[in-house]
Amino acid sequence: MRKAKNSNLMKWLKWGGLALAAIVLILAIVPLFITLDDTIPRIEREISARIMEPVRIGGLRAGGLPLPHIAVTGIAVGKTEDIKVGKVTVTPALLSLLGTTKVIRSIEIENLVVTQQAIDRIVALIPPAAKPGTPVEPPALRVESILLTDAVLKLEKATFGPLDARLSLAGDGNLESASLTTADGKLRAHVKPEGSRYLIDASAKDWKLPVGAAILFDELTVKGVATPKDASFSEVRAKLYGGSVTGSLHLGWPKKGLQLKGTAAVSRVEIGSLLQAVGKPKSMSGKLNARPEFSANAPAADRIADFLRLDTPFDIQQGVLHGVDISKAATSLISKDAGKGGETRFDKLSGHLAMDRGTRRLTQLNIASGSLSGDGQVTISPKDALSGRINATVKGVSVATGAVPLNVAGTLDKPLIYPSGGTMAGAAAGTAVLGPGLGTAVGVRVGKFTEGLTEGLFGKKEEKKKK
Repeated sequence: MRKAKNSNLMKWLKWGGLALAAIVLILAIVPLFITLDDTIPRIEREISARIMEPVRIGGLRAGGLPLPHIAVTGIAVGKTEDIKVGKVTVTPALLSLLGTTKVIRSIEIENLVVTQQAIDRIVALIPPAAKPGTPVEPPALRVESILLTDAVLKLEKATFGPLDARLSLAGDGNLESASLTTADGKLRAHVKPEGSRYLIDASAKDWKLPVGAAILFDELTVKGVATPKDASFSEVRAKLYGGSVTGSLHLGWPKKGLQLKGTAAVSRVEIGSLLQAVGKPKSMSGKLNARPEFSANAPAADRIADFLRLDTPFDIQQGVLHGVDISKAATSLISKDAGKGGETRFDKLSGHLAMDRGTRRLTQLNIASGSLSGDGQVTISPKDALSGRINATVKGVSVATGAVPLNVAGTLDKPLIYPSGGTMAGAAAGTAVLGPGLGTAVGVRVGKFTEGLTEGLFGKKEEKKKK
């Protein structure tokens, strides 16, 4: 008797399993033959009318596994296709379709590409916040989560991504949390609302800035808060190019452009590598220490460097000036090319840097390196042209000439440093009359005196004209 019951039970289990397998198979296969392509033209028209941009949809299909869903493929928005989406999968809560508020459990967006023009349009389409006290009606549609995979932002001069992001939304549609990770895992960020603000915690390793200068961070940690209008990062810590940077940063984004303001403490950063990262020639090497204050008001994020203002004292330890030999220029007084090429090694180079829209002014310069010492000032134009003067003293030469004024010219790529015109003329005349050594030294002193007197007289005339 028991054997018969067990046999019947096994049969029921077998047939039940086959039935369940058949149902799963139907849910998996039947939707493959159910397309909604006939509705695509109407959907395109309705969406285009709402956002006032042309919309194209490649395909529309219903699916049954793992949950009932609708998949939309080949989406393009805008005349120049500023937004492209490979695939969107919408999974609704079926029972909610019978109620007032339709609930979407998840929206999965694959291979999203958004351009700078699209971002500007999206910002313009965001409706203003409701006034306090305005009655809140139940939303017609509520989304619980949004998942993006392989998303790419194409800015005017840079590309950010591919990246993955996940957004969890509350019942009222507000953000509960958001996380972002680049596809290579080098950058991770987490956002969590706190009242009207958003707490931001981001970290990166072996990561390069996608906008502006291609600075490579060994490690980067950023913590702060953001609002719809701006963001303040009170803690910014980075390790890069053998040194470290700590500081604070404030960003604002008015209707157009980007505003930036901040301070930093730079410790032992290799300046040659930093110069190359910001697109400048490696004209110098050594360990940089500085405490910059900076600001910018740029029309776009990728033009921050063009509008940057910066002010800082600095010193560079154990470095090299490439392309010029100051000692040779200060001792070969009758040759304009003596200091050309070569290099100047120094123990310490200090001064003050003021930068405004690409023009860099180096003042209070002081260089010390064994027998060489000097001071002066140099200006670097936005196109990297050099101008200025350095007063160099070289100890241990056969005849002391004191500080020799040297003109600075050329470019960062091909710098030139040579004695001033009066110094060269005096040195040549002294050498001709009294011979090398003493004659050269005397001539240099006379040349410097004459040059100084001439500049002083002309300066006074200019002052009288201004009056």
